[in-house]
Amino acid sequence: MSFYHTNEGVSEYIKMAEGYDGRELVAILSEHVDTNARILELGMGPGVDLDLLDKHFAVTGSDYSRQFLDRYRTTHPDADLVQLDAITLKIDRSFDAIYSNKVLHHLEDDDLQKSIQRQHDVLNPHGVVMHSFWYGDRLEEHAGMKFHYHNEGFLTKMFSTHFRILQLVRYTEMKKNDSVLLLARRAEIS
Repeated sequence: MSFYHTNEGVSEYIKMAEGYDGRELVAILSEHVDTNARILELGMGPGVDLDLLDKHFAVTGSDYSRQFLDRYRTTHPDADLVQLDAITLKIDRSFDAIYSNKVLHHLEDDDLQKSIQRQHDVLNPHGVVMHSFWYGDRLEEHAGMKFHYHNEGFLTKMFSTHFRILQLVRYTEMKKNDSVLLLARRAEIS
């Protein structure tokens, strides 16, 4: 995924994503998580959703791309940011919620399963995850990156071992019902 590790790729992504944010997703998350809860955003990119989350929560932004983190720090020098791989989640803190907006679709199925396990591990008891995905059952590639489209059945299968699904709904971002939102609470595993 070298696209996100070059200034040119990052600039192209920022231009492409202009006008889109997770405002509606953050509003839904706010219904399930207390104000000032500790939230980890996976794959913050340019920080558009991080700014929205920061209005309600104690938020930590993360990205695998140093370029995104460095750009955000130029305008938000006091932001709590960490360079983090969404698969291994090597972090020594715990959170009340983990949020991502169209990030985990880059992961192969086995890596997504590893990420889900790690998310469970870094969440506090009763913590929640909220992730959005492109809806479907296909694979696309762009600039060397893979985009896995997922449906409700696949997401239920992937998350239900570690989480109790609270919401799994389709919504519209660019085209009618092109996206799916998963909101789930951490399950106790015996």
